[in-house]
Amino acid sequence: MRRAILALAAAMACGAAQAQSGVTLYGVIDVNLEYVNKVGVVPSAANGFNPGTGHSVFRENSGGYSGSRWGLRGTEDLGGGLKSIFVLESGFNADTGTQQQGGRMFGRQAFVGLKSDYGQVTFGRQYTSLFVSLANFVPARFATQYEPAGVIAGANFREDNVAQYTGKFGPVTAVAHWSFGVGTTLPQINPGIPTLGGNGEIPGQFRRDSAYGAGVTYINGPLGLGVAYDQWNPTIGTSNGTLKKAAVMASYSVGAGKVMGGYRWGQNKDHTGREFLRDDFYWIGGQYRVSAALDFTLEYDYQNLKNVGGNTHAANPWQIALITDYSISKRTDVYLTTAYTRNAGLTMDSAASGFATSLALGNSYSLPSGQKSMFGAAVGIRHIF
Repeated sequence: MRRAILALAAAMACGAAQAQSGVTLYGVIDVNLEYVNKVGVVPSAANGFNPGTGHSVFRENSGGYSGSRWGLRGTEDLGGGLKSIFVLESGFNADTGTQQQGGRMFGRQAFVGLKSDYGQVTFGRQYTSLFVSLANFVPARFATQYEPAGVIAGANFREDNVAQYTGKFGPVTAVAHWSFGVGTTLPQINPGIPTLGGNGEIPGQFRRDSAYGAGVTYINGPLGLGVAYDQWNPTIGTSNGTLKKAAVMASYSVGAGKVMGGYRWGQNKDHTGREFLRDDFYWIGGQYRVSAALDFTLEYDYQNLKNVGGNTHAANPWQIALITDYSISKRTDVYLTTAYTRNAGLTMDSAASGFATSLALGNSYSLPSGQKSMFGAAVGIRHIF
């Protein structure tokens, strides 16, 4: 009898422990049909850095308003206010069923850590502090189709081998990270810009392909403010360069609308200290909810190029984008997204960004030879689960 009681107590304790833990399956499937009026090829040494004459395209894409993904998110209560947490998130192309992020199984995020009242510490593949800090201050919410996320936050906005701290103290959120090896590579797309990046974590070269950053945001009522810094030391040959970015940002909510904008400073140097990119990036825009089902997003971006591969007189790119989103239900919506870009391809893809968006998506937004503008529009459907 005593053994039966002990067994029952153990089973009840096990059930209670399981009740304090949980794993959630979640995801987004987003597919759209897109038209772009002028598309070249990404410049490379193989094609003599020639983007070609260009042509119009009509294609089906995965990820217009949100990147298609599925993931697992879990937590376990360890007692005393301490919890263990993990996230495994896989990006995929809904139009072909293939994996994104270079074929990684969990290329969007893959981390484990501990969380308490003092913040959380996580280890694995994660977003940079700059990217996280910008999230509440870019009008298009990092929408995959035409948001110039790679220009604003850098092609390294996701990094491998990251140790990260995040703390929330009332209206203030602080985040800081260190990557032991970023794992991002950008091929040479301009004679004055070297191949950047590698696998990182090189024995005897602690700095090579490492990265770090920090950010602080304040959001209280209608007002939001933020500041952030990011540095990536990408592999160049057998040494490393330095890619630096710093940003300030602000937002203000008025009724059903929200206005936001900011400024991002950037400077890239190679392994000899030669500057091969210097730019200032500005953005402004807003979100407006017409009803519970309909909302609009408008964003204007401008890049002041001071040096691109030694060219100090490059034309300054700018882009205006509009997103209209209509919710059919709590989990399914349809959208129209459009953008017009001058002096660069859509998403402001150019030599200054390393054509990072075109290379990551596998769909070129490279501006053809002799052309100065590009227009794109897409109609899509998104389901959230």
